[in-house]
Formats: sequence, C-alpha cells, structure tokens
Amino acid sequence: MKTIGLIGGMSWESSIEYYRIINEEVQKKLGKSHSCSCIMYSFDFEPIKELQHQNKWKELTDIMIKTSQNLENAGADFIVICTNTMHIMAEDIEKNISIPVFHLVDAVADRIQNKKIKKVGLLGTKFTMEQDFYRKRLKKIHNIDVIIPNDEERNIIHSIIYNELIKGIIKKESRNKYKKIIKNLKKKGAQGVILGCTEIPLLIKQKDSPITVFDTSTIHAVKAVGFALK
Repeated sequence: MKTIGLIGGMSWESSIEYYRIINEEVQKKLGKSHSCSCIMYSFDFEPIKELQHQNKWKELTDIMIKTSQNLENAGADFIVICTNTMHIMAEDIEKNISIPVFHLVDAVADRIQNKKIKKVGLLGTKFTMEQDFYRKRLKKIHNIDVIIPNDEERNIIHSIIYNELIKGIIKKESRNKYKKIIKNLKKKGAQGVILGCTEIPLLIKQKDSPITVFDTSTIHAVKAVGFALK
C-alpha cells in the first residue's frame, strides 16, 4: 500500500469524510484489520479563507507547495488535496515535488465518462465556478462540457458554503435553494451535476437532484485508495 499524503482542513468538516471514506474503502478491499497508510496535514482554515477572498493565490500556492514538500519528506508516495478549490494550484504543486498529485478533476471525469454523460453542471465556491482551472481541465482533457449557475445563484452557493457548511451547519432552506439551482442547470441541458466543493455532499444527496449527482469527495477518496493499492 502506498502512503497517501492528505492536505486537509479546508474545511475539517470534509476532511473527516475523506479520512472515513478512505479507511472504509481500504478495509473493504483488504479485509482483516487493514486501514489506510496516510499522513495528513490539516490547515487552520480561517487564514486560508481570508487569503482566498483577498485573491492572494500566489501566497496560497507557496503555502500549498511547502505543505506538499513536507508531506513528501515525511514519506508520502502521492498527494491528495482534500478540497476542490485548492486544485487551482495542483499543477504548480506537482512541478515542485517528485511525487504525483492525484487530481480530483480527473477522478470525477472518469466517473462522468462511465455514466456516458457529456454535459454537467458545476456547483462550488465562486473560485471553482468562475475560474477556468476546473472547467478547462474537464473540457480540454476529458471532452466534458460544463455549465455554471448564473451570478445570483453563484453568490447563494458560495455564501452557504462559507457561512454554513464549513461550520457543519445544515439547513433545509439552504438545501431547497441548491435543489432549485440544480433544476435550473437541468433546464440548461446539464445531464449531471458536480458537487464541486467537498462540503456540498453534506447538504445535497442523490435524492435531492433530478439529474445524476457526482459527489467529488467520495469519488476522489475512493479512487485514491485504488491508486494507493495499485
């Protein structure tokens, strides 16, 4: 089993899910008393959140590179970034370490292609929805078209993530807002919807959507185990 280097704490609510899913998957595959071999660095999210909203991506990239180097030096065989948004700097990280970054978007794209879906909606932070690192990779490498919500809907999604979900606050009214946005994406032609923030699956499940839901944290975590056990 390869040792997974986990970069978590963004937020810890979803990092718990990564740790749980990865260990359950290892136990399922190997049986007995097996669990994952991993090293996790967990950030204090408040300074990270502030830098994100100040658009200080260069500073954040430097922090993420240093953290990945520390995990490599500690014995990690590959890196798993336990958040969608911070894949903004995934390619820069990989250029500065000698171990691979197991990219979340590629893992999700593989699942989308298995479902024979060509067009998906994308929910996430405004950074994930509005910057092109996510949509460009899906289109350029995997030939998957992406639809994002309108400006008002993006603000709603972003606000619920940062003011509720990262704090573990789950509200029925917020779920209903997300459900309405997903229905609108379906009207625009989306055949599935990517829950492109690792906290969103805490709020939205398949039963809440009329189209196929892609839970990024579960998909990423499960496929990371497959990579670790190759």
